[in-house]
Amino acid sequence: MSLTFAQFMELALYHPEIGYYRRPATRVGYGAGTDFFTASTSGPVFGELIAAAAVELLGKNHPRDFTFVEIGAEPGGGVLAGVAHPFGAARSVQVGGTPGLAGQCVVFSNELFDAQPFRRFVFRSGTWRELGVALRDGDLAEIELPATAPAPFSAAAPEGYVIDAPFAAAELAGQIATLPWTGLFIACDYGKSWRELTEACPAGTARAYHRHTQSNDLLARPGEQDLTCHICWDWLAEALSGHGFAAPTIESQEAFLVRHAGGYIAATTAAEAARFSPKKLSLLQLLHPSHLGQKFQVLHARRDR
Repeated sequence: MSLTFAQFMELALYHPEIGYYRRPATRVGYGAGTDFFTASTSGPVFGELIAAAAVELLGKNHPRDFTFVEIGAEPGGGVLAGVAHPFGAARSVQVGGTPGLAGQCVVFSNELFDAQPFRRFVFRSGTWRELGVALRDGDLAEIELPATAPAPFSAAAPEGYVIDAPFAAAELAGQIATLPWTGLFIACDYGKSWRELTEACPAGTARAYHRHTQSNDLLARPGEQDLTCHICWDWLAEALSGHGFAAPTIESQEAFLVRHAGGYIAATTAAEAARFSPKKLSLLQLLHPSHLGQKFQVLHARRDR
C-alpha cells in the first residue's frame, strides 16, 4: 500500500487522534517541548501591529464595523489575545476549523497556509513523477508513484529537480474567498513565486521541525513533528483575484509593517526611547531582516462588494 505525500501529511498532521495539530500539546514558543516559534511568540506587539496595519488598510471604513477573524490560531491563543483592538468583534478559528465568514471582516492568518498538506514531485527521465510514502520492511520510505504530474509541471527541469507543490494552500485560499464576506484579507507566511519554486529550489522546500531543529527527514516521528513547505504566493493571489479581491499585494513582513503600521512603530519607539524594553526587542525581532522581517511575507487584498 502506498500514499501520496499529501495523504501521509494529512494523517501525520490532522488525524483526529494522533495528528500533530490535533494533540493537546504546546507547539509554539520557547519553552520545553515546543517545536518552533512564530511572529505571535513576540507577544502582544505583533497583534498591535497587525491591528494598526488593518486599520490603515481599511482606509475610510471604521474598524468597529468589521469582525476580526483569525484562522489557524493556536488553542487558547490568537494574535489579538490581550490586545485592546478597535474592531467590532474578534474571534479565532483553530487550524482545520470551519471559518464561517459573513458580513464585513478582517480575515487574518499567521502561518496557516504552510501548514496545509502538499504534494511532492521529482523530474526523472524526462517526466515529472509524484513522490509518495510506503511501508518497506517495517519502516516508512519515500517512493516514486506511477502517476505523472498535473498541468503546471509541463516544463522540463534538471534531472532530479524536486517541487513541493502546495495545492491545498491555494485551495484553502479559494475556499475562504468563496464565502459571503467583504473586507480585508491578510496572510502572514513564508513562500516563493512559482518561478522561484521551479528554478531556484532544486531540492524542494519541504522540511520538518522538532524541538526547534529543522530536518529533511520528513518521515520521522509521524504525528510528533511539524511538516511544512513554502507556499506559492502566485497561486494564493490568483485564488483571491479570481473571487473579486482587488490587486492582491505581496510584501516582506518588514515592508508591510513599516508601510502600514508606521505610526504605531514610531509611537512605540518614542515611548520606549530611554530603555531597551521588551516591546523594542519584539519590534526588532519582527522587523529586522536577519530575524523575521525578511523570512516572512504578507499577502493582503480587499473586496468591497
